[in-house]
Amino acid sequence: MAIRFAAPRCVILLGFALLSCSAQEAAPSGRLQGAPVEKAPLPDGLPDALSPEDQPNASSLDDFQDVLSPVGLPDEPPPDDLQDVPSAGGLQDDPPAGAGGHPESETSKVTVFDVTDYDAVADAKTDNVEAFMKTWIAACHWRGPSKVVIPEGKFLVGQTVFQGPCNSPDPIVVEARGTILAQPDLSEYPSPEWFLFEDINQLVVKGGGTFDGQGAFAWKYNDCHQNANCLVLPTNLKFHKVNNSVVQDITSLNSKSFHFFVTNSYNFTAFNLTITAPGNSPNTDGMHLSRCDTVNLSNFTIKTGDDCLSVGQGNTNVNITGMYCGPGHGLSVGSLGKYPNEDDVKGIIWRNCTLNGTTNGARIKTWPGSPPSQASSIVYQDIVMNDVKNPIIIDQKYGDHLAKPSRVKISDVVFKNLTGTTISKVAVTLSCSELVPCDGIQMKDINLAYNGPPNFQHSLPFSSVCRGAKVSYSGKQNPPPCP
Repeated sequence: MAIRFAAPRCVILLGFALLSCSAQEAAPSGRLQGAPVEKAPLPDGLPDALSPEDQPNASSLDDFQDVLSPVGLPDEPPPDDLQDVPSAGGLQDDPPAGAGGHPESETSKVTVFDVTDYDAVADAKTDNVEAFMKTWIAACHWRGPSKVVIPEGKFLVGQTVFQGPCNSPDPIVVEARGTILAQPDLSEYPSPEWFLFEDINQLVVKGGGTFDGQGAFAWKYNDCHQNANCLVLPTNLKFHKVNNSVVQDITSLNSKSFHFFVTNSYNFTAFNLTITAPGNSPNTDGMHLSRCDTVNLSNFTIKTGDDCLSVGQGNTNVNITGMYCGPGHGLSVGSLGKYPNEDDVKGIIWRNCTLNGTTNGARIKTWPGSPPSQASSIVYQDIVMNDVKNPIIIDQKYGDHLAKPSRVKISDVVFKNLTGTTISKVAVTLSCSELVPCDGIQMKDINLAYNGPPNFQHSLPFSSVCRGAKVSYSGKQNPPPCP
């Protein structure tokens, strides 16, 4: 069945102005803006826009690269029906008449903007996208500390864009206390994201609420394992060019595609997140990172149908700790090398994580026949595996084991204190490129035990396999090192 993303409805394009299509032409790009203040620059080395090569390649069910929103495409103007809204500079400094900007308390300096004061209805039936967008614009335009509140209840919402830059020098807070339900109808999504936070400096998202992507309605349309031109389904929460920000105490449930997608962002912190989808749900990565610097992630509980976490191209200085993963496809660096001119990956540290019944454990994956790039200074430390199929794996022929060698150079990788059980007799696979072999691979204190069926592969030794890898060993090694 062919499914297409529809052009956005007029209310999405025009938001606060509430102009009809017949009265006004929709202006550029489908993005509602906050106040017209100068944007905070990205740190050196981070590009302003995603490049076309970051479009997902649909040939693999297991992996998607970075998904672009229409305005992210360089050198190609957006279609007429995705044009930007005029700047919100015409709005006054006070909340609009009848709206709900009010002090958080008698002593607080924070002004609260509650979506129900902008006519949001918690009946799980009314599409509240207009109310959500109006609330954001008012809060973003406010010149003091502001907070968007989504109270308890079930709010149905179509594609929603919270875009900056905002006026206040203080962080802007989005406090989601209730359950936000995604529109199940795929025609409601002009581009492949449900909630998009974009061009914001100092954002805080918190509140204990749930973003329910209602993915069960959409997963049947994901045929990307057999269709190179398949539909890319919407990500639950996408953060694009969001700097100096925190996401905490949020649940992402049944996303249609990725749960969280963070791209082109600096100093991004997330903790205490719950990410849930069935183990057979396609392409529901827990969180995917692309072209980010200084990222700190901690204390996630992830049960999903693809990588629990995937660190893609261009990421530097990423610290990940306290992850629980399973079901899922493991803790992945990659896939890398699918597109030309990918940025290098450096400084990725995973610590104190637990994997339960996952397809993979600590994994680095690159595409064969790739353009040259590098992945270095990667550490997996203090990882517990429970019946993981492939506990330690470097796969430089990801997707096609008969193709040309990868040109992604992998170096300075440490696997330290990885313990637990596996259902495979080959517990360690280091399959590196024949063209640019892996250098500086260190295996320290590896203690894994076979826990598969007693009559399965009973005659095979518990072992490691290495190809094109320069490996050093120290401490306990079970399975035994490569010969």
